[in-house]
Amino acid sequence: MSSPVSFRISRAAEDLAQAISALSQRLVKLEQRQESLELQWRQYQQDSELIPADEMAMLDGVDRLLLECQELLDGSDLSSEHLSADEQVTSEEQTSSDDFDQSDESSESWSEDSTPLAA
Repeated sequence: MSSPVSFRISRAAEDLAQAISALSQRLVKLEQRQESLELQWRQYQQDSELIPADEMAMLDGVDRLLLECQELLDGSDLSSEHLSADEQVTSEEQTSSDDFDQSDESSESWSEDSTPLAA
């Protein structure tokens, strides 16, 4: 009876050994991948610190242009608001002058109507 138990134990030990071997190989691959990624990250950081001065100056110029454009856009928004207010005042003045002209026309038509009655 000890032989079937012994066989099972040795079979289980063999399976465990294979699983440990596979896990060890996978662990080695993951460690290598991690080292590779860390190396790439270090190189990226060094490269970003070594941006040439002319490129930095060019990028600073682009930033300045963007800020100036934003200021112009902000200024045009304000001026368009002022124009809208001026247009409203102008349209109100025109409306009131149209009302005045209409009242003149109605008084003229009233006087024309009254003239035949007097005659």
